[in-house]
Amino acid sequence: MTEPLTPQDAAADQATEAFVAHRNLLFTVAYEMLGSAADAEDVLQETWLRWVGVDLGQVRDQRAYLVRITTRQALNRLRTMSRRKEAYVGSWLPEPMLTTPDVAEDVELAESVSMAMMLVLETLSPTERAVFVLREAFDVSYEEIAAAVDRTPAAVRQIAHRARRHVDARRPRGVVSTREARAALESFRRCLETGDLQGFLDVFAPDVVLVGDGGGIKQAAPRPVSGADKVARFITGGMRRFGAELSCALTTVNGSPALRMYLDGEFDGVMALRMDEGRISGLYYVRNPQKLTRVEAETVLTLR
Repeated sequence: MTEPLTPQDAAADQATEAFVAHRNLLFTVAYEMLGSAADAEDVLQETWLRWVGVDLGQVRDQRAYLVRITTRQALNRLRTMSRRKEAYVGSWLPEPMLTTPDVAEDVELAESVSMAMMLVLETLSPTERAVFVLREAFDVSYEEIAAAVDRTPAAVRQIAHRARRHVDARRPRGVVSTREARAALESFRRCLETGDLQGFLDVFAPDVVLVGDGGGIKQAAPRPVSGADKVARFITGGMRRFGAELSCALTTVNGSPALRMYLDGEFDGVMALRMDEGRISGLYYVRNPQKLTRVEAETVLTLR
C-alpha cells in the first residue's frame, strides 16, 4: 500500500512539475541574456534552488515568478561574466547551439537567438539587455519586468525605449529568408573549398566583418577583420597557411543556417553569418572547443 504524500512532498512535486513545464522557456531567457549555454544552465540550477524554497501557495503566476527568479540570477551572472570577458583571449563570441527545426520556422525566435542579434545585445548594459529581452522577445509586461530588475514600471519603459532604439540602429537590415541565407552560405562554402577570391567579393557586403573566437586554445584572428577585400584575403591566406584540406557541411545554429568546418576531416568549429540586404556582412567563426559542446545534440528553445 502506497504511503500518502506529506504536504512537503506534495509541494516538492508541484514545484518540480512547474519547473519542468517551463524549463525550456527559462533556458531561452537565460541564454538570450548571457549568450552562453553553460552559464544559462548554471542559472537554471540557481533558479531551481530558490524555487524549491518558495511557498507556492503565495504564488499567483508560476511562470512569471520563475522568469523573475531566472532574470535576477542571469543579471548577477551577466555582471560576473563581464569581468571574464575582459580577461578573455581574443574576440568573444556567443556559444553556438544546434537548434531544432521549429526554431528556424519561428521568425521571431530565430532572429532573437541569432548570432548576429546576440552580438548586438552584447552592446547593451546588463539591465538594458534584461529589459529588452523580456519585453521584445518574451512580451513580458512592464510591471513584471520592473519586479525582476528592481526598477519602477516607468523607469523600465524608458530603459526599454532606449534599448530598442539602440538595437534597431545595429540589427541586420532587410528581411532575409532562410532560403536566401542558405543560398548565400552555399556560395560562401564553394568559395571556401576552392579559394575563389572573386567569389568571396561577390557574396560579401563592402563592410563585412570577420570575427574569430579561439579562446586562447585554438588559433583565431586576434581582432576583427573588416572590409570585403581584407576579409577575403585573410581567409584565402589563412587557408594556405593551414595547409590542410578544408571542407564544410551545412547546419542550423541558433535558428539560422551555418557551416560546420572541418580540417583534414576533423571537426574544427562553426561558422555563423549575418546578412544585410542580401549580402554577407558578418562572419562569426567559433573554434574554442569549450564553446562547441552544444552543436552535436539539438537544443530546444521557446518564447512561450
